[in-house]
Amino acid sequence: MDYRRMTREFLLGEAHTPSIASYIQSISEVLQAITPRSKTDSLRIETARGNLREVRRHMRRLQERVSVLEEQVQVLEESKE
Repeated sequence: MDYRRMTREFLLGEAHTPSIASYIQSISEVLQAITPRSKTDSLRIETARGNLREVRRHMRRLQERVSVLEEQVQVLEESKE
């Protein structure tokens, strides 16, 4: 483990931004930590969890599509040379 590099990235702000998956994971953890005080709150939390599952599903599809498109671009660039 390179502590010098890690320190430099932290201090200079060179660290990578979190991925979408980590944001979704964070939101999921927050929703699990909430304790509903009424039936309405619990229904809202369940709705939010369902929406989050759909967002996760769409994110996976988009990532797959991006990887396919990147491969196509790479093939086109190789054929261009």
